[in-house]
Amino acid sequence: MAASRNSDGSVVRTGLSHVALSLSVFGMLGAGAVGAAFLFGDEAAGAPRVELALYSEQDGPPPLLKNRSPLEALDAHAENEEPSLGVEYEDAVLLEDGDEASMTVTEIASNAGTGPKALARAPIAGFMERTPSGELPKIASDGRTPAQVYARPFTGPADKPRIGLIVGGLGMTARHTETAIKELPPEVTLSFLAYAPNLQDWINKARAAGHEVLLEMPMEAYDYPNVDTGPLTLLTSAKPDENVRRLNVMLGKATGYFGVTNYQGARFATDAAAATPVMKVLKDRGLVFLHDGGAARSALPQAATQTGLDFTVADRIVDSELTADAIDRELLALEALAIQNGSAIGVGFAYPVTIEQLRLWAESLKAKGYQLAPASAAAGVVARS
Repeated sequence: MAASRNSDGSVVRTGLSHVALSLSVFGMLGAGAVGAAFLFGDEAAGAPRVELALYSEQDGPPPLLKNRSPLEALDAHAENEEPSLGVEYEDAVLLEDGDEASMTVTEIASNAGTGPKALARAPIAGFMERTPSGELPKIASDGRTPAQVYARPFTGPADKPRIGLIVGGLGMTARHTETAIKELPPEVTLSFLAYAPNLQDWINKARAAGHEVLLEMPMEAYDYPNVDTGPLTLLTSAKPDENVRRLNVMLGKATGYFGVTNYQGARFATDAAAATPVMKVLKDRGLVFLHDGGAARSALPQAATQTGLDFTVADRIVDSELTADAIDRELLALEALAIQNGSAIGVGFAYPVTIEQLRLWAESLKAKGYQLAPASAAAGVVARS
């Protein structure tokens, strides 16, 4: 009986020993894990996380596109604020309950800090005159034109094909306008609608970043007035003096542009009688006209020839289909045209996908043997300081 009692006591003691040993092992493992976390871990990783993006693919309504949006959309898209792509922030943010959360910031690469050569601030003395319509461009006494002094200077080897890009629909939506100015290379030409609020400020910003500028003239579309391009629209039904008055009002809204381009205008482009007086004013004021190429039938080249106006039609609208692959295909077609003709001009609009694809494409252009040129240079305007 004594032997049996000793055996039972031994089993109990053995069990208790095993439990104690297990607790000791688990305790040591736990302590090791905590120590490793302190030595090698990120103490912020366990906190709540806040993801911030400084720029989204499509943040808010799309920008005004001069061949796709009626004018009544302008006010809906307009923003008075002038946001920047940069932001000041701390390493962590405070949640409502007082807990600290780590923060991840996703930034978009920008050309803003690369220091492109700024263009002279407008107006340049001797190239404008005061009129009842505002300060209008004029040819200087030495024969130099506003087109020449406001175009971005460009020198490049003659044996390399030149490609110019125009990005339009700018000035009505602050975010997209800021992005185009900051993200695109300075060789890209920017086009601003004459109705844009703070137009001169936008032109000043664009030129300070190295971009030459065009001014967009609203012209009569086929389905006008259903497509309402505003009270200054140039019309085939208007008397020549009225169209000239409207043109001068638009030209007087800002200075610093080397030429004009069209906003809509498929119907106006078919009427040489209506277009000729407008072309003559542009010629007499030393400007050029770059048409976006959207009109299937156009009498504008004929009117430009009659008045002696420098007139150029863009070769491709690169973002008629708003996908990255479609834009890339149009850019490849633009490259082929540049090889064939020595130069080519593409037109795009301030959609985020367009700006991003143009930026990426421009980065690879030099390695392909092409040169990105201001639209003025691709159109043959010789810039003179």
